[in-house]
Amino acid sequence: MGVVAWLKSLFILQLLIGFVFVVSGLIINFTQLCTCVLWPINKQLYRKINTRLSYSLWSQLVMLLEWWSGTECTLYTDQATVDKFGKEHVIIILNHNYEIDFLCGWTMCERYGVLGSSKVLAKHELLKVPLIGWTWYFLEIVFCKRKWEEDRDTVFSGLNRLRDYPEYMWFLLYCEGTRFTEKKHEISMQVAESKGLPKLKYHLLPRTKGFTTTLQCLKGTVKAVYDVTLNFKDKQNPTLLGIVNGKKYKADMSIRRFPVEEIPDDEKECADWLHKLYQEKDALQEHYEKEGCFPGPTIKPKRRVWTLLNFLFWATLLLSPLINFAWDVFVSGSPLLIIGFMIFLIVASVAVRRLIGVTEVKKTGSSYGNIEAKKEN
Repeated sequence: MGVVAWLKSLFILQLLIGFVFVVSGLIINFTQLCTCVLWPINKQLYRKINTRLSYSLWSQLVMLLEWWSGTECTLYTDQATVDKFGKEHVIIILNHNYEIDFLCGWTMCERYGVLGSSKVLAKHELLKVPLIGWTWYFLEIVFCKRKWEEDRDTVFSGLNRLRDYPEYMWFLLYCEGTRFTEKKHEISMQVAESKGLPKLKYHLLPRTKGFTTTLQCLKGTVKAVYDVTLNFKDKQNPTLLGIVNGKKYKADMSIRRFPVEEIPDDEKECADWLHKLYQEKDALQEHYEKEGCFPGPTIKPKRRVWTLLNFLFWATLLLSPLINFAWDVFVSGSPLLIIGFMIFLIVASVAVRRLIGVTEVKKTGSSYGNIEAKKEN
């Protein structure tokens, strides 16, 4: 293990990074709360401010991927498609197989200038997660409980509200509804068989309602759908904890652009189009499994320095007083102060670990196997 790799593995450095993220996030969330007074006065100004505030938080996670772990991202697409990145409102369809698939999506958003304005159709439970859910709330993220009768009005109103969004946005959809596991895949393919649909090898059966509704509500705003299929070199199974430990991964993303005009307006035909898309995604994954790469030309977009500069700003602002305080505590010789500070460190480490736990596959919930959930789909 080299010196740099050893330093990245040190728990105290990881804890300091976590401290910067959590405290800066709380400051950003409080600032976002203060901007709410702008909403009735100037909604677009409120949105532009919150886009930049959220960028300041999310880019710290992107910094971990790009600069701390040095993870590489290669795109398999043509230059004509890349030339449109960051210049139009789009819906992103991404496979949900990995703990850091969202982070790979975010690094592409960052490199093409849409990280702060990126959107997602998120499960309602995430609204309660400190920093993540709170920031998304101020960004007008659409939350759903994955029960259509309860979600209908919320989803329609949330999506329609985004039609006049002033910044170009990439709206992420995990059409599979939950992260891939072998157990979920087995049950999902039973559902596919019962519906007479072709079975998929590398994906769960897509839930079409979220896609058809999003496309319907944002038509006229969204110009295209980007189909993104993600995999990793050497059959790596990346984790956010691995990123925090400085482990380097090599991500490959196949990106295909479909103009909205080419997608059927009829709900059933649109759902059939999505099922066909996932059969094509499965074929792409089969090609990757055999060849170790996706078909087509490759492009490696360069990482930008802004994520690193943003983190260094927050680190300079927050770590200097923390280090001075820690020094004063230990030189004071007071057992009570020292014990109190140690308890603070333990609580902080647990809090950071719990935030990381939100992304872990084994801790993500799923309604697969639930009879009522099947009826909803």
